[in-house]
Amino acid sequence: MPAPNEHNRLAKQYFVDDLPGASQTGARLSGILLKIASANEVSQLSLSWLTTNRLYALHALACGSINWEAYERAAKLEQSARVEHAIEQAATNAAALASQAAQRAADLKDYFAAKANDPKLRRQKEAKELRSRFGIGYVDADHYPRVMSLLRRVSNGDRLHADDVVWLQTEVEDCWTEELQRAWNAIEAEALTRAWNKSGDPWDAINASSHWRKAAKPNSALDLTEAALAKDRLASKEHSALLTTRGGALRDLRRLEEAKSVGLEAHRLMPDDFRPCTLLGAVQIELGDLVMGHSWYVKAEKLGAARRAVDQDLRSLLARASKSEQLRIREFLIAQDPERFAWLRRK
Repeated sequence: MPAPNEHNRLAKQYFVDDLPGASQTGARLSGILLKIASANEVSQLSLSWLTTNRLYALHALACGSINWEAYERAAKLEQSARVEHAIEQAATNAAALASQAAQRAADLKDYFAAKANDPKLRRQKEAKELRSRFGIGYVDADHYPRVMSLLRRVSNGDRLHADDVVWLQTEVEDCWTEELQRAWNAIEAEALTRAWNKSGDPWDAINASSHWRKAAKPNSALDLTEAALAKDRLASKEHSALLTTRGGALRDLRRLEEAKSVGLEAHRLMPDDFRPCTLLGAVQIELGDLVMGHSWYVKAEKLGAARRAVDQDLRSLLARASKSEQLRIREFLIAQDPERFAWLRRK
């Protein structure tokens, strides 16, 4: 059996190396070339095959009707024509493929445009985007219409009724997410800030500040409380409450010494109010004075602070502390009152 390079050599010699079958072992054309090169007779079937495939020069050579010089001239012309045709065909095929691809792209564009304009699909897409925006996954079918209606209201910046908020907090599983809470608090903060600008009622400013903090916008709370504290003739209770919520915003921004200062002033104005005490308890612990921080929390509970609220405050505080500081705070509080702070052992 001839080596593959022999087939390649014959294909080039007879000017048919542009045809795959000329150099492929076992192909009809490569077999015909071997017969011609070895001066063996070519069968009538093979000669007919040469004519069918327009290899007229090779057919004439195999039949002995032309000599090598004539064959070389004719074979080169045939090869040139084949190569040119192949190039033209490749360009035609490429243009056809490009046209088909463009048509498919246009069809897909039309398809998705039609889908986008489908009212049902558009509503489904909007609902999915709303749930994603507010971090809400599956919603029970019975609750779905009301939940989506409320999400649209929040998305549009509209306030929710109090009973709707309670329903989201208590009746619908996994819907009162952090993202939704922040968005709702921002809406409430803006509404109450507008109310304060109109009425001058310090309680509007106090409540707005609380919502700004829960919306993760403590700087807005600082701006508002600064303006509210500049008003004349504030009652001690209102003054203290403004200072306390301002202290909370300063604490959020880690401006702890300033938070301590306004907390002490708030306590001086209302010594029987537990709220400045809880602020000072958190601030003192975060400043590293665990003894003073604990004493302020003890005072807050004596003045009426709910133990559950104090514990939640401590959980939040611990979550923001480093691991080493968490351990130090836990060990200190458990040492002060092992029964009161038994829940810290479980951490």
